[in-house]
Parts: sequence; C-alpha cells; structure tokens
Amino acid sequence: MGKGYGRLARSGAWLRRLAPAASHSVLLLACLGLCVGMSTQALGQSAPVSSSPEATLLRQIQQAARHLNYEGVFTFQQGEAIESSRLVHMFDGQNEKERIEVLDGPPREYLRINDEVQSLLPEQKIILREQQRGDRFPGLLLSEPSLLEAHYQLRTAPELYRVAGRACRVIEIVPRDAHRYGYRLCADSNTNLLLKAQTLTGEGAVLEQVAFTQVTIGHAINEQALQPSWPTTDWSIQHTKQQVIDLGALGWRVPAPPGYLPTSQLARVFAEQRTVNQLVLSDGLATISIFIEPYRAERSEYLSQGASRSGSVNIFGIRIANFWLTVLGEVPAATLELLAQSIQYVPPAGSR
Repeated sequence: MGKGYGRLARSGAWLRRLAPAASHSVLLLACLGLCVGMSTQALGQSAPVSSSPEATLLRQIQQAARHLNYEGVFTFQQGEAIESSRLVHMFDGQNEKERIEVLDGPPREYLRINDEVQSLLPEQKIILREQQRGDRFPGLLLSEPSLLEAHYQLRTAPELYRVAGRACRVIEIVPRDAHRYGYRLCADSNTNLLLKAQTLTGEGAVLEQVAFTQVTIGHAINEQALQPSWPTTDWSIQHTKQQVIDLGALGWRVPAPPGYLPTSQLARVFAEQRTVNQLVLSDGLATISIFIEPYRAERSEYLSQGASRSGSVNIFGIRIANFWLTVLGEVPAATLELLAQSIQYVPPAGSR
C-alpha cells in the first residue's frame, strides 16, 4: 500500500533490513514517515472538483478515514514478509485521535492527535515527537482526487468484493505513464472506509498490500484504548527540530518527474547536531523523498551508491559534490534512478 499507515508500517518493515547499511539520520526520518509538512497549496488544492464517480468515491474514502470511529487489526504484506498491527481511531467532531500497536517484531506504538505523532520505542524508552502531514492507512490521498486524473485512470468494478467479512467496492487507479505505480483499492460499501489496498506494477503484479483482517466501524471508542501500553513518565522525549528551507537557493537543481510537485523542503536537526535536508515530491498519491547530508568518508553506514528496493519502495544512493543523497520513493526504479542522476549541485555565489 502506498499511503497511510503504509508509510509507517513500511518503514518498520524495510528499516530493519537497511539499518546496518544506511545513514542513521535518514532512517530515522523514514521511520517517522516519508511525507512531512505536506503543502496542499503546492499540490493545487484549489483546482476544480471533479464530478466523476471514481473521484467522488476517493473523496469519500478519505473523509471516512478521518471522520469515522473504527478499530481492528490489519496486515501489511511485502513479498514473504507480513506484519500485523492493531489500529484504534476516534473522531470527536473536531479532532482525530489514533493509536497503532505493531504486533510483530520489536514492540512499538504510534500515537497521533491530528498531525502530531508520537513514536514509542519501549526497548530504548524513547518517545519521538514530530508534526506530520500525509495520511496513514486507511487514509489515502495527498491532494484533491480530481488532480489525480491527469496522471491516472480511475475506474470502479461493477461487482462487490469482500474483505474482513465486509462487502466492499473495488476501484482501480491505473497510471497513464511509466513514472508511477498502479493501485487497487477496496472500500466498505456501507461506510466507504478503505479495507484493502494493493500497489501494482505496470504488469499488474502485486508489489505489496495492506488490508484489515478484522474491523469494527462506527461504534463508540473508549479513551483508554488510545493510551500507550507502557508507563512513559520516565522515558526520554526527542523532538526533531525542523525549519523550512529553499534548496534552490542552496544550489540544488532537482528536475521532478512529470506530474510530481515539491510539497516540502525542510532542514532536520538531530540531537547529535547532524543536519539532513529533505525535499518531498508528490503527484498527490505517490511520494518521493530526497535526503541530503554532507558526505563523510569515514562514515560506513551510507547506502552503497546505486539502487536497491524493498517492495514498492525503491532507493538510490548517490554522491554529488561533497554531499550524500538518499533518494527513495514509491515509484518505479527507473523513475527514481533517472531523478537521482539528474540532480545537480551548483554552489551558490559566495560559497565557493
């Protein structure tokens, strides 16, 4: 699944495999989600609203994810790896509250109130706090659905399907070019809550999927169900400092793939005073993140230059001038590699 909790669940799945090789700062950013500081203006939210039935259904799916009460267990599958999580979501008419408990592997939980996310790591007794934008499963979109139709064909299947014992409607999101993957979704026929999502290659093969195995929708949620599993009063709290930057002014030239727009440019400062710059590109559905940090020859944890992949997430590491770039995204490998190799650095005047 390309969206929603997929960003957090995926990072948990592929993060562990990449940890020995990748930059700690970059991996921490990935663990907190590929997309932060999402600018709706950058994605053109003021565009006219489409009246197509498929765009309307996507809009209803997004609203259901935000405004319904629901809880259940969902699985994230990537190749032979499967990870299960328990999700509780409540909307009180004004605020969203959510708790995600990962049920496999090292214990960890994610608590969210609107855009504020706390990642709980009990083995280290650490709470990572950050402001995020971008929707987690069963959310989906990063822009108005009508904008997707320039780059994707949207179509619904006439027959109903079943997921977790509930009837659901199937919607296919088919890319119009080779710069993005396709998606197959199934939304609850009564409430429009997204029950299952698959990320597909151009040939229709499933790269990864996320789906509820059990879900209850529309009932009252007890506040206690949103509390962490552990007493956290003595835990260390880490805030990731960030500031908006202009990478163009810093000398970076990034030719985005067709249909992708910059949605955030941030400098992230960590406790060890390491700074990583991040650029996020999105077409409203898929995202690409570019992490830039000074190259240090003595550091052994950079990804080897070149490409690697985990499920739908492709990764490309490259050295440009005296910087190391990690480019990763839910896009085909060829798109990511072309982007990475097209990035240029022109030192701004006075920095030479």
